[in-house]
Amino acid sequence: MPDRGGGPTGPRMRVGRPSRRVRTLLTTLGVLAVLGMVFTMFAGFWTDWLWYRSVNYSPVFTTTLWTKIGLFFVFGLLMAAAVGLNIWLAHRLRPPLSAMSMEQQNLDRYRMGIAPYKKWLLFGITALVGLIAGASASGQWRTWLMWVNGVPFGQKDPQFKLDVSFYAFDLPWYRFLLGFGFAAAILSVIAAALTHYLYGGLRVTSPGARATAAATGHLSVLIGVFVALKAVAYWLDRYGLAVKSSDFRATDNWTGLRYVDANAYLPAKTILFCIALICALLFFATLWRRTWQLPVIGFGLMVLSAILIGGLYPAIVQKFQVQPNEQAKEAPYVEKNLEATRKAYGIDGTKVTDYSGTSKTEDKTKLRDDVDSTASIRIMDPNVVSPTFQQLQQIRNYYAFPNNLDVDRYSKDGKDQDTVIGLREINLAGIPKKNWINNHFRYTHGYGVVAAEGTSADAQGRPVFTESDLPSEGNLGTYEQRVYYGEKTTTYSIVGGPQKEIDYSDDNGEKTTSYKGDSGVNLSNPVNRAAYAVAFGEPQILYSGAIGEGSRVLYNRTPKERVEAVAPWLTIDGDAYPAVVDGRIQWIVDAYTTTNGYPYSSRTTLGDTTADSLTATNDSRAVVAQQNQVNYIRNSVKATVDAYTGEVKLFQWDTKDPVLKTWMKAFPDTVEPKSEISKPLMDHMRYPQDLFKVQRELLTRYHVKDATTFLSGSEVWQVPDDPTNRSGNAVPPYYLSMRMPDQKAQAFSLTTTFTPNGRDNLSAFMAVDAEAGTSDYGKIRILKLPTNTTVNGPSQVQSQFNSQEDIAESIRLLRGGDSEVEYGNLLTVPLDGGLLYVEPVYVRGGGLKYPLLRKVLVTYGGQTAFENTLEEALNKIFGAEGATPEPPDEGDTTPPPPTSEDPTVKQALEDAQKAFTEGQDALKKNDWEAYGRAQKDLEDALQRAEEAQAEADRAGGAGGGESKPSGSPSGSPSPKPSS
Repeated sequence: MPDRGGGPTGPRMRVGRPSRRVRTLLTTLGVLAVLGMVFTMFAGFWTDWLWYRSVNYSPVFTTTLWTKIGLFFVFGLLMAAAVGLNIWLAHRLRPPLSAMSMEQQNLDRYRMGIAPYKKWLLFGITALVGLIAGASASGQWRTWLMWVNGVPFGQKDPQFKLDVSFYAFDLPWYRFLLGFGFAAAILSVIAAALTHYLYGGLRVTSPGARATAAATGHLSVLIGVFVALKAVAYWLDRYGLAVKSSDFRATDNWTGLRYVDANAYLPAKTILFCIALICALLFFATLWRRTWQLPVIGFGLMVLSAILIGGLYPAIVQKFQVQPNEQAKEAPYVEKNLEATRKAYGIDGTKVTDYSGTSKTEDKTKLRDDVDSTASIRIMDPNVVSPTFQQLQQIRNYYAFPNNLDVDRYSKDGKDQDTVIGLREINLAGIPKKNWINNHFRYTHGYGVVAAEGTSADAQGRPVFTESDLPSEGNLGTYEQRVYYGEKTTTYSIVGGPQKEIDYSDDNGEKTTSYKGDSGVNLSNPVNRAAYAVAFGEPQILYSGAIGEGSRVLYNRTPKERVEAVAPWLTIDGDAYPAVVDGRIQWIVDAYTTTNGYPYSSRTTLGDTTADSLTATNDSRAVVAQQNQVNYIRNSVKATVDAYTGEVKLFQWDTKDPVLKTWMKAFPDTVEPKSEISKPLMDHMRYPQDLFKVQRELLTRYHVKDATTFLSGSEVWQVPDDPTNRSGNAVPPYYLSMRMPDQKAQAFSLTTTFTPNGRDNLSAFMAVDAEAGTSDYGKIRILKLPTNTTVNGPSQVQSQFNSQEDIAESIRLLRGGDSEVEYGNLLTVPLDGGLLYVEPVYVRGGGLKYPLLRKVLVTYGGQTAFENTLEEALNKIFGAEGATPEPPDEGDTTPPPPTSEDPTVKQALEDAQKAFTEGQDALKKNDWEAYGRAQKDLEDALQRAEEAQAEADRAGGAGGGESKPSGSPSGSPSPKPSS
């Protein structure tokens, strides 16, 4: 009799069962756990929806969400259907089972084991592959939206004569579909083969045929589909050659066809397409022939052809046709790359002009007045003076300024001037007592703008503030000073409810306020409170009495973060900057549209090309890239974020950009027309730094227009390292109001320099007109220096500054005690055929822990001045006050012999040392009057030392050597013992 499963007879042990109360408790806990997980997922979704609705960009959220959901379900179901159908079909085509071999007898156990669960197993497998495929497809929402909304570029590639939109919008989607098809085919083959094996359609060790006719036909069709997809891949690869990256001579990111691509790979792909198509038909033919002989032969021939035609033949062409005569063979394709790259990065209108690098005027005194008309030289470095702003204008410890301030233009007495500007933002690290209420309810916002003239300093070396104090007062008039949204505001605040906020403090004590804006999400609704309590991990939000009617939660508060959230298809410039516009503080954020599919245009990596000495020390200045590898970029959007309300506005800046037009079709009514930009706002818009850095990196190679020069590599430049610090990173571009030689008046510009590849002398100077709303905005000008003469580059100028004996001695004195010398931005200004270099020098030390401007270094025509003010330094250089020595020949690199120290110089330096020591003693005693006298004595002594040294040089006909002292950072002199 069969075993009925009754088990052994005899006494049976009673197994204790949980009581009903315990079972009820466990069931309840299980239900609560599930509800908790569901609510956690709901909280993330709900808070995102509430935030987008609060900023009036809910269509961005819904469009993105429904696109992801649609792709998830469509491709998830397609993958599940493909795999599930083939499993079902393989099961349906199974042969009658008979246990004639050990292999089948072993498999019989598995078949019997899964028999009761076949439907559930089929459902589980298809659901799993469907979920994975759907999740992968939902990540392609950008690709789908660009394909379905793509607009033409109106430009055709030079090889296939197709519109650029095919490569930018269509080809990425076709490649995704192809990849999805390959995945579906491979998974279907694997699932069908396993099913056939399990049910005897395929045999490994059993005698007789290895596969039934049904299994042979089924698997052949699936493999035929795979091979047919491979044929499609070969066809698309033909077009992919136009956007294929390769290492080629002058650039590692060359894109487009070369000679070997056009004459070997392109015909090879066409031949392989035909072979793969024939091979696929052979696999389909097994439905009638029921044998794999021909398709296997065809598949083997396809693989062999891919090796010979697709690999060996192009290598032979490259070796025996291209390399012996590369210049002639590659020149036509290089010209296409040059043209496409220059168009794609907006550098095709760059004006390159030859520039001598040496002054044409013999009497330098005539140039003194020209300096003021040529440039408004900024001696306040926004990347150095932030601690000075902090010390002098912080007012309270719970305020702070950004590490890097910004440069803007503001009118004073009817004239625009370069201004260093920063916001006094909230700093939670400085609040007197940290707790949940203080962190999120009381200390909620910063207060006021602080601005200073960029071109001057007061007698103590401090900034000349044009807007200062708390509340801020000055030239900016009346405006809303509360800063609820800023670069340093990274945590959430709950405002507008029963808990009052600290507004600011003055002599009469703390002032309180309550937020009156409509920003943020209302927390009056208990569902909203519960959702944010879960999303933020702050259970107090649910029950705190500090939250009541009118309470609103503010988060996502940095300007770049808000713009990126409402426009997830944009790349965000690393430097958002504030401006006072129409009585409000507005953050201005530059944003870019990019693509990686512009044919023949070489690629660049945004993270690398936008890195410089500032981003190396401040991560917040890094570009926020949606796509790091790009070969097309446009500053298509200018965005603003209100510092009080957090309102985000996107303005269409580039009205011709097809990528922006595509996204505007996908997200209608999110970008406002350019005509909506007001005149006061336009006055503060400028050319963006990250775009400029990308363009200058490309222009190191693509400033040439002929293929011969490009291939030779003789004109390759590089962006020099920043000589004012030891980061080893590129020098940042500098904003400066200046006049290029072909301009009639000064324009707010963004500037940089180039040096030859691997050398330190100057190759070129580059400037772009950065003043928005003007006819020349965005015009790039390059002054190219001659290659047969040597003009000092930034690092050589810095070394020259540091190596002159009198300057080195002065710096040594400034470094006395615990003081530190900080070099500001090394500005370059073209002047009368030569180049004027200006660098402010700051001192931080003693009782003052913030930098003050103490000296200004100036060089022109081989002459160098190191004076207390820019005016004095320029006067000395151009002989406006007293005679100056004859400038040395710039091409002569032999250092003149050192001058023996004159007794008058020695006495002046001893007086300077004495004055410095007295100043340090006064600082320790907090005797500011004595400190001021000592500083005046120090300046007088240094002035006498410099004048005496100059007189000694004129008398002896010799100057200081130019050797760079070792062991000192950035070429600065090492401290020496006092004489």
